[in-house]
Amino acid sequence: MFRFTYAAHAHRLVGRAAILACWLASAFYSHAADTVQVKLDISQAQPRAVESLTERGVLRDYRFAWANLAQALQFNSPDPLEGSFAGDAKQWLRETILNQQRLGLSQRYPAQKHRLEAVFYAPEGDVMELHDTAEYQWQLLDKGKMIHQEHIVQHWVVLMTPGADRWVIRQLQAVPQF
Repeated sequence: MFRFTYAAHAHRLVGRAAILACWLASAFYSHAADTVQVKLDISQAQPRAVESLTERGVLRDYRFAWANLAQALQFNSPDPLEGSFAGDAKQWLRETILNQQRLGLSQRYPAQKHRLEAVFYAPEGDVMELHDTAEYQWQLLDKGKMIHQEHIVQHWVVLMTPGADRWVIRQLQAVPQF
């Protein structure tokens, strides 16, 4: 009887720990996403108009992609990139993380604002080109200690494609201007 009681108690503890871990992860991701503000203008998309459901999906997924990007660069882990990035964008970010790891550096983006404009939406609905004017605080850390901080305004050309259950960023290219 003692073993049964101990096993049942251990099982409940493991279950509670799993629930707590999921809740903490959810709270962390929610907080990270809350630091990313995105406004999307679809009025200039050509040659196809962007449907309201697509607009909501792109807006949601772009916001989470940048929250995941910030987390990946802060903790030097490519894991947060899964699901939000693919192709060239994912490869470039993985290489950035590997370089940071070698140098003992990391980056933080504590506040982000993105003004996103849809400029091309393919007739088939399989690719969307976006122009992002991103404004954020950027912090460079050496072994966890901040060594540089600045306010940045950066222009990005972004290609997103629909995946099984979300829009993913396939290309992310910094440009001097649009």
